[in-house]
Amino acid sequence: MSEKKRYTDEELAEFKAIILYKLKKAQEEYDELRSYVSNSDGNDVKDTSPTFKTLEEGASTLSKESAGHLAQRQMQFIQHLQAALVRIENKTYGICRITGKLIPKERLRAVPHATLTIEAKEGKV
Repeated sequence: MSEKKRYTDEELAEFKAIILYKLKKAQEEYDELRSYVSNSDGNDVKDTSPTFKTLEEGASTLSKESAGHLAQRQMQFIQHLQAALVRIENKTYGICRITGKLIPKERLRAVPHATLTIEAKEGKV
């Protein structure tokens, strides 16, 4: 029996649903982080304390820097998920970009934006 070259349309639809769900959650988290960094909700030491304490300002700045880094990583994750949706539309989703073999379903369910099989990722090919 010959090896499958790509996932069926039904399988791609299943992966698309997973990706859309993760994309929605990721976008919500990204929006929260952006809101925190930009202080759009108004909750900061500036609106509760007439005098600024150095430690509070430092902690707030550090916390916002961390949130900024998290927001940046979240945006990269969103972009990877969006690229996976494009691969689904092109019917190239789930194909390892190094070996050309199908990435196992279990891996795609866990990491829906994966473009490599585990073997390719670990350099065992």
